[in-house]
Amino acid sequence: MHLPLINGSFTQAEAIDLLTNFIHVKIKFHENKIDKSHNEEDIKMREKRIKQLQKDFYEAKQEILLGGKKCELNAVIEINES
Repeated sequence: MHLPLINGSFTQAEAIDLLTNFIHVKIKFHENKIDKSHNEEDIKMREKRIKQLQKDFYEAKQEILLGGKKCELNAVIEINES
């Protein structure tokens, strides 16, 4: 199953706002998992993932700002049974 979340053309400000909110939700997810975890390895993995999300967001934001006035964003969640 595919769940389309974003599909369209946005201004730079709108695109950055959408990405900011998505990244914050994902970081908050990892922070909540860290708060509940007692496994040092899991905590370190999640801290590393948070840093990578922050780095990726910075790079995406720079690309949006260097681009034109409009930005195409497409995001789909793919759900697979396991």
